Amino acid sequence: MNILVPLGTRPEIVKLAPVITALSRRGHHVITLATGQHYDANLTDTFFDELGIQPEIRWDLPAAESERVGVILTKALDVLAEQSPDLVVVLGDTYTVPLFCLAARRHQIPLVHVEAGLRSFNETSIEETNRKIAAASARFHFAPTPLAARFLREEGVPEERIRVVGNPVIDVLVGKGLTRVPADQRRGVLFTAHRPTNVDNPARLTDLVSIIERLSSEVGPVTFPVHPRTRARLLESGLWSRLESIDVTLCDPLPYEDLLSVLATSRVVVTDSGGLQEEAAFFGVPAIVLRRSTPRWEGVEQGVAALSGVDVERVLALAAHFAEAATLTYVAGAPCLYGDGTTSEQIADALEDPAVLDLLPTREPDLTEWTPA
Repeated sequence: MNILVPLGTRPEIVKLAPVITALSRRGHHVITLATGQHYDANLTDTFFDELGIQPEIRWDLPAAESERVGVILTKALDVLAEQSPDLVVVLGDTYTVPLFCLAARRHQIPLVHVEAGLRSFNETSIEETNRKIAAASARFHFAPTPLAARFLREEGVPEERIRVVGNPVIDVLVGKGLTRVPADQRRGVLFTAHRPTNVDNPARLTDLVSIIERLSSEVGPVTFPVHPRTRARLLESGLWSRLESIDVTLCDPLPYEDLLSVLATSRVVVTDSGGLQEEAAFFGVPAIVLRRSTPRWEGVEQGVAALSGVDVERVLALAAHFAEAATLTYVAGAPCLYGDGTTSEQIADALEDPAVLDLLPTREPDLTEWTPA
């Protein structure tokens, strides 16, 4: 098949890289497209280089969110008309996903959704809306966990259109030969924050700085790779100087392998990132999630992650809990629930399964004989 794979942001690059590789090995012609949602080279180019994929098509997008959304949809409609692929593969919940869902349906091109079925139940989340558009549009759904598959079924997606395959980010980590660092060899905190709901809110941004100050003094040295959006807000608000006065390593977004190294050797990660929750689970590192809901409930249920919101005292209480020897030992030994490193091959297998292939084309029903009950 000719398969188009659009990539919008760093998580899509990381997670779809092994899927692209697996499909290419099977003889499919994969057209990789960088939509440009992340326009900072530290969030895109370094990841393409590290993961060994280079997009055949690259887009430049305007800076304003409203303009980017419109341009992505226009370009998606155009590129699908030009390339006429047999299949589109999307992952996750960025704007790239629903806009390609709409464009693919307009051209009657089958689309499959990887990392399908995640639900945060947060009505203010645009990502939640994006995921639901994908659920309504995709012809097949590759769910990372049984819970995600259950959410899809409860929303009316037929069982035969769902397959639980794990999350391909675990393929990346297994492929790199990475393993867990013994708990007694870990130190300090990895801290990340980038969500607009956190960093664009002045009160929350101030609380985030307070959290870093407290973590630094009460838990250990903090490493803070600063997202471009977050850096801009900290500088605009005058809070940057507060961070420079404490024991925190401030740096640009790290190359992927460097980020994984810091994560694996940290005692705890404090983050509002979704992907880091999965990567932390792989390394057996406890995660404190700077949100009041998460699409990744498995870690919370298992006790390896906890929701804190941007609440200074709650974050510190959770950090103390995860620092306890018994808790740290439990998390360090808990199995990773997000995959076993075979997700990409399972996806490639499914896309060669005649039963799955038969479900991909869109068809107009003949309901001319239907009558109301």
